[in-house]
Amino acid sequence: MELRRREFGKMAAAASALAALGLAGCAGGGSEGEGDGDVTLEFTQWWEPELPEGTFRALMDQFERENPGIKVKLLSGPYASTKEQLVAGAAARTMPDIVGLDGAWVSDFAKQGAIADLTALMAEQGYDDSELASQIKIDGATYMIPVVNFVYPMFANMGLLESAGVTQMPSTREEFEEAAKAVAATSSDVSGWALPLSLEAPNGAQNDIMSWVWASGGSMLTDDGKPNLVGNNDVKSACEFIKRLWDADVVSPGAFTMKEQDKVEDFTNGRVGLMIDSLAHVHTIREGNPDLAFDISALPAVAGYSGERGMPYASWGIGVSGSTDHPAEAWKLVQFLMSAEVNASLSNDAKAFPGNTAATPDYVNSDEVLKKAFEIWSAGTPANEFVGLPVSETLMRDFEEQFQAYLSGDIDVDTMLSNTQQAWDEAF
Repeated sequence: MELRRREFGKMAAAASALAALGLAGCAGGGSEGEGDGDVTLEFTQWWEPELPEGTFRALMDQFERENPGIKVKLLSGPYASTKEQLVAGAAARTMPDIVGLDGAWVSDFAKQGAIADLTALMAEQGYDDSELASQIKIDGATYMIPVVNFVYPMFANMGLLESAGVTQMPSTREEFEEAAKAVAATSSDVSGWALPLSLEAPNGAQNDIMSWVWASGGSMLTDDGKPNLVGNNDVKSACEFIKRLWDADVVSPGAFTMKEQDKVEDFTNGRVGLMIDSLAHVHTIREGNPDLAFDISALPAVAGYSGERGMPYASWGIGVSGSTDHPAEAWKLVQFLMSAEVNASLSNDAKAFPGNTAATPDYVNSDEVLKKAFEIWSAGTPANEFVGLPVSETLMRDFEEQFQAYLSGDIDVDTMLSNTQQAWDEAF
């Protein structure tokens, strides 16, 4: 499906940035080493900056030692800029050999032919996929393998909550609303809840809005996977709940341009009491503010809900360029990262759940926050209905455009859902 015209300007700008980084010069993906016969694989991802310094490069060094003749060049950046670079690379057929993927991007890239059919590649290489925890498929073929998985629990600044007289983690929407209001009332410099609604990086639609629907067992889709917003009381009640928080002035300022990394920065610096965020940022928060006392919990549900809590999640997925000159070498790196020992090591460093079912990270026995995250994950059910949908990022942006208008008071909730449903139906 074609990208909307408003996105072409962003793609062109991203392409220029890509060229400046030297990525656009690699029409076939990676390049041969200069005179030494080595194959150099380019690997674009946002993982390295979120891991303890040096740990991901150390894994690449290990791979190079075990695979003489193959070198790995890491092209690392924040999540949002990585996405923009890959969108531009997909359009220009200049994707790096190996790419870090979000499940929301897979359908678009696969339809463009920008990423390779991994089912065919695994068959060519004689790979046994029985230990892979999951695979993201489009029309029956795998295009992304989740390397590690991150639950998105609720984070709470315990110092701010205690100062506001909140003695326990909120478990229901009502308790969350009371806690957010109490925190916001303590100081004009503090907000109750961080809500990123940037249209440039619209993943707030899944992480910070629809997550409230999934937490109480709701869905934004019909049983056959089609949009289901109009007349959906689960979605409507979640939107109305967030609007109450907005009208009560407990949401962090600048929400309409806030991105995920801004939310994490505000929380780390003690400017917000509550946020929904990836477990991947535990290291970032601790490194940025070692004295911050924080805790996590499952997302609050509607009062009286007794079923399994839907747990929003995201993956560091991996894919191979559809135009790489080195598919066999690229697959070797994928296979390396998915091996039990390496996957356990990466999961430990990332504070995530392994993509290999035989991998056993050590952190659940040594870190109370991560142990609690594992318990939350085990007691709930993974929920992210945007993964694998067509033009998933566009769907999120469509929702956020209407949601911003709803929060601003320009339209009511029924109009917001109707307008979004129409846009989604056209996309499907």
